[in-house]
Amino acid sequence: MSVYVAVVEAEGFAGGARKLHMSPPAVTRAVAALEERLGVKLLNRTTRYVRMTEAGQKYYEDAKRIIALADEADNAALGINAEPRGQFTVTASVLFGRMYVMPGIVEYLRRYPAVEVNALFVDRVVNMLEEGVDVAIRIAELPDSSYRALRVGSVRRVLCASPDYLVTHGIPQTPDDLLKHQIILARSLNPNNEMRFLQGGLPQTVKLQPILSVSDNDSAASAAMADLGITRLLSYQIAEPLQTGKLKIVLSEFESPPIPIHIMHREGRHSSAKVRSFVDLMAERLRAELSLS
Repeated sequence: MSVYVAVVEAEGFAGGARKLHMSPPAVTRAVAALEERLGVKLLNRTTRYVRMTEAGQKYYEDAKRIIALADEADNAALGINAEPRGQFTVTASVLFGRMYVMPGIVEYLRRYPAVEVNALFVDRVVNMLEEGVDVAIRIAELPDSSYRALRVGSVRRVLCASPDYLVTHGIPQTPDDLLKHQIILARSLNPNNEMRFLQGGLPQTVKLQPILSVSDNDSAASAAMADLGITRLLSYQIAEPLQTGKLKIVLSEFESPPIPIHIMHREGRHSSAKVRSFVDLMAERLRAELSLS
């Protein structure tokens, strides 16, 4: 089971062999013997990659759970269950990861030096199963899934501009007033030229012609602080400029409902000590962040 899990998470026999410090032929033989014993094909192999079959995906999920239980049983027998050890992978978006998750990881590793953490900070939705991720911190409404999710806060979609820009161009009073302003569009949050608002409890859409479109949030915030125009970002992304007065929020009364923040993990009530302790620490830290409440 451990060999099979390693091959799946490394997306190949060579990668799995390196992870386990085994030879590739030994890993290949182990998976072949497992498939022969089970009488079912677990992996589709090509010269470039391996992919799980439907049966292989179910076996992977069960094997991960069984291995975690076995590790926990070993720890309990040794009397070290309270001391997390081993490795796990956590994912979050790049900016959120840098601002909030990495400080938590640093505190966690200082507290539990026997754990190794792999931090995957990317601005895309990571498939936790396919990429071997144990914990994900997501800013989104979550669909129904088999993953456990713990709500730890929320963020707002906010419109903001620099004080100097607002002095020069005036403060918009309604969403339609944005048509008379210079708009900086962050494509990650606004994939098209439309912004949605709530006016009198009813949804309203305003189609805008931006003066600048950028692919990342930092650039949009920088342009707004340079007095170029109004942009819309998530509140945590501009927490520092808001606190220092470099940016001011406008049209707050027309904002859409806040977006929840969840910590997701694949393990249930038998979750390993390392995952439980990390989720507990991050939940405490994130819930204490005023900018995420």
